[in-house]
Amino acid sequence: MDASQIIFFLSAALILVSALFVVTARNLVHAALWLIATLFGVAVLYVLLEAGFLAVVQVVVYIGAIAILFIFAVMLTRRDLLSQSSQTNANWPVALGVSALSLAAIAFIARGFGFSLDRPLAPVPTDSLERLGQALVSPQQFVLPFEVASVLLVAALVGAVYVAMNKK
Repeated sequence: MDASQIIFFLSAALILVSALFVVTARNLVHAALWLIATLFGVAVLYVLLEAGFLAVVQVVVYIGAIAILFIFAVMLTRRDLLSQSSQTNANWPVALGVSALSLAAIAFIARGFGFSLDRPLAPVPTDSLERLGQALVSPQQFVLPFEVASVLLVAALVGAVYVAMNKK
């Protein structure tokens, strides 16, 4: 086993364990911190796949923005609800069964389409990152959805602050 395989298995274990802790944590802040660990493991996988841009976007957007926004929203709005209500759902066995069936269906469909780990990698054009960067800032392509997402994140943060301040 070479170093990249060891890093892959370690990051896969980190992703699986921390994802399990995300859904089983009783404290929402702890669940958010485990979510950050899960997203960091995915960023490591992107680095192993030599997709540096996606790794940086994973860290900056998902860990740096969305997870931290989630932590702020939880800290500002759920403080009073944590002691009053139960954090667990009584239907978790049903959700576990549906999740297991979904995983089996995805595995069956993947095998039906000939999914294999032995396939060679497709060639990547050398200017693909440059074209992606131009598409993200081009007014004709993705600049509007990019800006709408940032405005929604700011609006969510302002709403969380307003809700938290309104109770006081």
